Amino acid sequence: MRIAVDAMGGDHAPHEIVRGAVEAARRLDGISKIILVGDENAVRAEMAQCGAISDKIEVFHASQIVGMDDKPVEALRRKKDSSIARAVDLVRDGAADAVVSAGNTGAVMVSATLKLRKLEAVERPAIATVMPTQNRPFVLVDAGANTDCTSEFLAQFAVMGSVYAQTILGCENPVVGLLSIGGEEVKGNDITRETFKLLSESHLNFRGNVEGHDLFEGETDVVVCDGFVGNVVLKTAESAGTAIGHWMKQEFKRTPIRMLGALLLSGALRTMKQRLDPESYGGAPLLGVNGVCIITHGSSSSHAIYHAIRVAKDSVVGHLNEMIVEQIKAMGA
Repeated sequence: MRIAVDAMGGDHAPHEIVRGAVEAARRLDGISKIILVGDENAVRAEMAQCGAISDKIEVFHASQIVGMDDKPVEALRRKKDSSIARAVDLVRDGAADAVVSAGNTGAVMVSATLKLRKLEAVERPAIATVMPTQNRPFVLVDAGANTDCTSEFLAQFAVMGSVYAQTILGCENPVVGLLSIGGEEVKGNDITRETFKLLSESHLNFRGNVEGHDLFEGETDVVVCDGFVGNVVLKTAESAGTAIGHWMKQEFKRTPIRMLGALLLSGALRTMKQRLDPESYGGAPLLGVNGVCIITHGSSSSHAIYHAIRVAKDSVVGHLNEMIVEQIKAMGA
């Protein structure tokens, strides 16, 4: 199996990207080659510092970089030799089985959609993201790819999210919920009410509508919404987590007794931090394109890149795309 990695994408590229790729090459079985795409001199310099395994890591030179502030379509038109474009090209041309990037999300999405095309029967690709709860993580889909959706799109998102929960999270029969403003079938707007009907008639394990306060209770494996709502949920949860962590540090530092208490609680706090760490979930897959594409946060560390490569590998091994096509056809969506 060959994984293409955009070595120049992200705030800490190529240093953290190369380190994560080297770790994946050393630890993950079943990967024959990790192809680092980017400026060859810069990438090889980082590889030398990491002591990279030469027979499992290859460098594919790309002379340009898409910046985080670049407009996706314009950048891809002007920068045809960018690390994002060339990494996706490798998947399109069959030289790689999956692509991982921490670069400009819009550019990765546009490049993958245009070059790899949609899977058979898929109306719109969608971004899925895994979020922690008190019991088990859940898949939020769509997390930002489609701001305007039809009920048919949302029903397909539910199928794709359910397949991802099965393949990557190991859920045997994922519980699917439709994000709305009330639990009753009649709540929501026209689109959510139409989607409720489609999901109720589907083969999915549909529990009905879920509200914002249901998300982190751990009773739903897949939460479905349009990309506008999903992105708001994602960014709100991220900022809330950051704020809570900051507040806790402030309070613990107020008195020596509280500092001692924090020391006694360090083990529990460390475990909680690990459970809430988004980097361990392997980034956000762009579901519905004809190839495995994993998008990670721009600030990704080597730890995040390692897990993104792990999820990319598991998606290929688990025949994620084949299952998505099969399940969407089965639903007739």
